[in-house]
Amino acid sequence: MLIDTLKMLFIRDLNILKSEIESYENESDIWKTQKGIANSAGNLCLHIIGNLNTYIGAQYGKTGYIRNRPLEFSLKDISRAELLSKIEETIVILVNALNTLSEEDLKMEYPLLVLKNKTSTEFILIHLTTHLAYHLGQINYHRRLLDA
Repeated sequence: MLIDTLKMLFIRDLNILKSEIESYENESDIWKTQKGIANSAGNLCLHIIGNLNTYIGAQYGKTGYIRNRPLEFSLKDISRAELLSKIEETIVILVNALNTLSEEDLKMEYPLLVLKNKTSTEFILIHLTTHLAYHLGQINYHRRLLDA
């Protein structure tokens, strides 16, 4: 039951991420920063994708994804179409990976140390939904500031 809820939340919020990226009036604004805003929406999008592909796709989907976190924040000017494609790919990877988990798997210790202390898989997956939502809010605010 929790796995179905997590899939629904990830799919919902990744589709909202697609909508946010599509909604920028000027594609170049996706990569802009302003005083006091260190990360562009494009870099936050890449960070979300890298995060989910690392902690869910590679771990449970066995995708072989290898993260390069610094690139998530240093790459620039990737086209809107490519970002949208990466989001779509991430949705498929997440659904496939989460489909491999059972409710019992959620109670097991997550195999990687992500936070300060070891946690359950359930905790990490819930943490990842809130991490996604946090950055999604930043992107929404960024877009509305630049499009104002």
